[in-house]
Amino acid sequence: MNSPSNTTSSAVKIALVSLGSNLALGDRSPEELVLSAMDRLGQISIESRGSSLYASEPLDCPPGSADFINAAMELQVETSTTALGLLALLQQIETDFGRQRGGERNQARTLDLDLISYDNQILECTVLTLPHPRATQRTFVLMPLAQISPNTVLPGQSASFVQLLDRLPDQDNVQLLD
Repeated sequence: MNSPSNTTSSAVKIALVSLGSNLALGDRSPEELVLSAMDRLGQISIESRGSSLYASEPLDCPPGSADFINAAMELQVETSTTALGLLALLQQIETDFGRQRGGERNQARTLDLDLISYDNQILECTVLTLPHPRATQRTFVLMPLAQISPNTVLPGQSASFVQLLDRLPDQDNVQLLD
């Protein structure tokens, strides 16, 4: 079983983050917002790797929702960083990128950052569940993760990102952008 934590120094923790946007901010398109967010995430990590951009059809969103631009990043963060501390930082970045949380579930958003995995921890509290409970069921999450970390196996799983992706039927709904 190959995992990000087994391949790096113990002086860092590995976080996997999924990014998405389907709402422009001023003159900045969702693609530009995701790329800018990837730059910002790179600045808060010791080292990082990012995927290509993918376009995906909205899933469980209100009617008429625009397609999403998705990506994923692997971040190496300092050992003093906790999962909840990183979550707070991700939520601050979302706010900085114009994210407004409303009452409607899965509404359009300028930026969505989901913490998929953090240092192979299993965690369940009111604000965070690790690994992300729906990550293994979503092509738009698995496809970018499989690109940057294909052999990673999340805690509680027996299959890698690539193997999980191969099991999903709706891969036509996610397209690699040039």
